[in-house]
Formats: sequence, structure tokens, C-alpha cells
Amino acid sequence: MRARPCSRLGECSERTRGRKGRQTRDSSLLLFRAPRALFDCGQRAPVAVEHPLARPISRRGTPPRSAWLAVAQKLRLAVGFRVFVRQRGSAGHWGCQLVYCGIARFLGEDGEAMFRFLHAADIHLDSPLRGLDRYEGAPVERLRGATRRALEKLVDLAIHTPVDFVLIAGDLYDGDWEDFRTGLFFARQAARLDAAGIPTVIVAGNHDAANRMSRQLPLPPSTRLLMPGQPQTVRLDRFQVAIHGQSFGERATAGNLAAEYPRPVRGWFNIGLLHTSLTGREGHDVYAPCGLEHLHAKGYDYWALGHVHRYEVVSKDPPVVFSGNLQGRHIRETGAKGCVLVEVEGRRVRWQFVPLDVVRWEECCVDATGVEDESELLERVGQRLAEGIGDGASRLRAVRVRLEGPTPLHPALAGQQESWTAKVRSLAFQVDAEGLWIEQVAVATRPPLSWNPAQWADSPLGELVACVAELEASPERLAAMLQERELRELVTRLPAEVRAGARFALDSPETLRSLLAEVQQILVHALLAKEPLR
Repeated sequence: MRARPCSRLGECSERTRGRKGRQTRDSSLLLFRAPRALFDCGQRAPVAVEHPLARPISRRGTPPRSAWLAVAQKLRLAVGFRVFVRQRGSAGHWGCQLVYCGIARFLGEDGEAMFRFLHAADIHLDSPLRGLDRYEGAPVERLRGATRRALEKLVDLAIHTPVDFVLIAGDLYDGDWEDFRTGLFFARQAARLDAAGIPTVIVAGNHDAANRMSRQLPLPPSTRLLMPGQPQTVRLDRFQVAIHGQSFGERATAGNLAAEYPRPVRGWFNIGLLHTSLTGREGHDVYAPCGLEHLHAKGYDYWALGHVHRYEVVSKDPPVVFSGNLQGRHIRETGAKGCVLVEVEGRRVRWQFVPLDVVRWEECCVDATGVEDESELLERVGQRLAEGIGDGASRLRAVRVRLEGPTPLHPALAGQQESWTAKVRSLAFQVDAEGLWIEQVAVATRPPLSWNPAQWADSPLGELVACVAELEASPERLAAMLQERELRELVTRLPAEVRAGARFALDSPETLRSLLAEVQQILVHALLAKEPLR
């Protein structure tokens, strides 16, 4: 196969018609994909590629559809080309000439139109990670630059896959920029996508709502930030895709934005781009609420949602998907973070989650039950930390180690927490010196204690246990407790590093219930052993 530049795009297109508009034997037969490597993306010069068919074809005939698809599949197509049938030599052999025309529809292996796109959200670019300086040995630069590196990986994925467009469903920024460096960094990434011919469509969310952003920079023409006030539709004619969306005008957007989204464009693939909490999600404030039934009623083919920082497939038919945030920022955002790669072939939609985080937050629970020796406990910690090694990724693991369970070591652990934190961090250097950082060591152990609840059934201690059991069984009472001023005031008095922990984010009855069993154990031990509460 050889490639040669074509002097004028118009000349290539005009060859498809003869006199009086009649089709000639050079007529356009098929639109499909061909390798990006066949032409210089930077030059954007049209390129013609000749590739003979596998067998001779009659001059009066046309290649069967299976032959066209065989050529398309053999070439591993990636960029739009138009196919022309041309005679080769005097032996009556015919072949396909592929001319890059910039507007060709892509085809999958079965001949259906195909395109790919990335769905991302909640990038929170340059989100300030405050308080890192108080952690000894914290990789401050890697942590503070994590959102930038994750965005770079998103753009790399878009270019190398390649995809046809990128969607960002709100909270690209964490708030107003402190200076122009944040905006300039995104402008550089947007320019990379533009140079690769990949348009980007963005809606603003509650963090980067229009009334919170005082600075702006010009972006490439292929980057569209939708405006607040009313829904807009971006049409990508090349793929017959209509993207409907609306930005937040102000942070406290309490109305159902999806209710005003327009009807789907008939015959096109319709995408809803929306920043919303739906009917509510644990750990997230309620913004632009709406029900799943409201989204289904629109008749769109895919809903690209943002705001919830955890990947979630809310519905499969049609797909309603939260991509989650691109990069976790603290211990309450544990697990893999990234974007969603979506492939559409005909009317079939396939999607997969793609991890892109460069720092992954984890909580590592170590069972200290029955452990009597310090070296044995450290060995258990080392084993648990080593379990996360070997996934082949070069990301940093930011780990909170949580020691739990009844153990004779409890007094030493509780009384020498700073010493134990240093020991665990020293151990982490042996496990993975460059890729592992211990954010904190949380001591949740308790002294071993054996007691018979039935023996204390008629005592104040039994009443306490019964009260805890009633609370566990009543979500309504737990929800009422969360609203009590005394509890919220108590939480505000906790140290900042404790309040930052996932276990003390008292934002739902389920979170409160998860603490009750531990509270019961602490109270029972304090009353029976007469040990002061810590």
C-alpha cells in the first residue's frame, strides 16, 4: 500500500460524477475507516491511498459488499476515507482508491456507522489540597499536580484511541482560578484535542458555575462551553450526533434542568450532557435534581452525567452513566477514578470505565484481633500493604492504615499513636519506596473483653445495648440524629485530620449506623473495665 498527497480536495470529490450529474464507474461506494498514520495530522493534507482488491472484478460489475468490508477490516480503519473503484492497468483488474475527505462516516466491522467518544466529569482542575504540609514525607508536588496529570492522560487517551469527541459533564474547575495558570493549562490540553480534530463539549457544574468564574481565556473553536439560562444543542454532522446540555448559572441550582432539554433530533444519536445529583447521592449536595424517569422520557440514546464522584451505571437502556471524578483528591474518594469510553455502532452502545488517576486513595484495614506482639502486627500491616502492588500502573497509592479489633496491644497503640504512625511509614518504604505513601494510621482497636449480654439484661448496661440495637434498626431515628445541633457541633470540634476521614463524614443514616457497633464496644468496655473513655 502506498500513499500520495492529493493536490485539491475538490478535484477528488468531483471525480465521482460525469456529465449531467450521472454516476460514473468512479462513483463513491463506501465510507469507512483507515489508519491515521497514512497522513500527517498536523498538515491536514488530503491523502489518496491505493489498495488493490484481492481478486479481479468485471469492468461492468461493482465489488460485492463483503469485498468492501474485507478491505476495510484489513486496513484497521481509523480516519474517514472515501472509496473509489478504479481500473488498474490493461488486464481488467480493479481496485479501491481511498481519498481522505474529512467528512466521511466511519463504519464498524459489520458495515454499520461507528464512532467513539469519552465521557468525563468532575476534573476539579488544580483543586487545592490543603494541610499536606503537616504530614511528614508527604509527596506534596505529586498530590497537588494529580488533577493536571489525570487531565493529560484523558487527552492522551482521546488522541491515541482515537475518539471522535470528548464530553465533560461539569466541574472542570474547582472554583474561580487563583491566577491564569489553571486556565492556561486547560487551554493547552484543549489545543491538543483541537489539533487532533477532536471537538470537546463542556457544561459547567456547581463548582465552576458562571457566577463563580471571574476569569476567562479564549479556547479553540472546536471546544464548546455551553451557556447557562437555557439548553443548547451541539450538532456533529459528520456523525449525526446531537449533544444537548446546559451549564449552571449559579452554584445553588435547585431546579430540574433536564425538564427543559429539547426533543431528540430524529434519526440522529442524541446525548444528554448534565450535571446533577439525580434524586440524591450519599456524600453529595443536591443540585439540579431529577428522576430517572425524567431522563428516560426525553428519548435520548445516552446520558453523560456529572457531579457524583463515583462511577455508576444508573440505567443500561438507555445508558445513564455517572463517570465519576477523574482523580480522587482525599481519603473520602477511594478507589479507581477515570472516565468512560463509549463506542456506538449503528444503534448499539457499548461502554467501559477507563482508570486515569495518577494517585489512588485507599483505606487499608488490618485485623489486629488477638495479636500480642508488636512485630507480628507490623508483619500483618506489611502483608496488607503489599497486596496492592503489581497492577502494572505507575500511580501513587495514598493509604490510610486502620488498625482494628480487640488486642492486648490496644493500650500501647492508643497511647503511642505518633510512634506507631512512624513505624508504619518506615515499613511502607520497604514495601514500595516510590509508589506508596501512608496518609495516616488510625487506631480503632480495643482491649479484649468477654462478657455475657444476657447477664446484664436488666441493668443500665443492658438498656444501653438495647438502645443501640433500636437505633441500628431505625433509619428514621438515625436521620433525625443527623439533624441534631449537638451532634453537628460535636463533629466540628474534632481535629481536622479526623473530620477529613471517610468514617466521620456524617452525611447519611448508613454512615452513622456503621459506627454504632464500635461505639457499643467502647462504651461496654469503659463501663465494665472502668477505663476512662479516650
